[in-house]
Amino acid sequence: MTEDLAALIPAHYEKHAAAWDHDRQAFGWNDKPWHDRFLNQLPMGASILDLGCGSGWPVARNMADRGFRVTGVDTSPAMIALCRERLPLREWIVADMRGLSLGRRFDGVLAWDSFFHLAPDDQRRMFRVFADHATPAAHLMFNAGPDQGVALGDYRGDLLYHASLSPAEYAALAEGIGFEVIHHVVEDPAAGGRTAWLCRRMG
Repeated sequence: MTEDLAALIPAHYEKHAAAWDHDRQAFGWNDKPWHDRFLNQLPMGASILDLGCGSGWPVARNMADRGFRVTGVDTSPAMIALCRERLPLREWIVADMRGLSLGRRFDGVLAWDSFFHLAPDDQRRMFRVFADHATPAAHLMFNAGPDQGVALGDYRGDLLYHASLSPAEYAALAEGIGFEVIHHVVEDPAAGGRTAWLCRRMG
């Protein structure tokens, strides 16, 4: 089954950590407008939980440079090592976002270029994780596919699993944990062709 490929994602990023970090820098930052939009919703010095933070560049680097308190989570020890090297004053945790339970809440919750690697049922369960780590006025941003389905990419010869629920289901899941969608664009050129969601907790 294609969903079995979702289980390979942690090992994939651990294997390709150095190459992925290099390529992310080499190809530029084509989704920055969405990250600026997310950060502009938050008060100065806000706390942000970055789920699937990767190597910390450019997203966490930008958040730290703007004075936000970043806690990054990734399954890859190699990725987290890069984060700790670049941003030693921020908090970095090796963990699987699906079972995360930090006992703390954050002003912003981000799951960018990471959430869409989860199998559909894991994506559904993640909304409870989002809720458990969000303050009453938190903002949530994630990206997914344009519609329900599975897509298999390729990175350096290895298959790369992506999955998406339907837009209606994402909206319903967000509403179910007390968030409203304030910005959503399908395959937005300002997000490098990504389909992005920005949500605000309704108090």
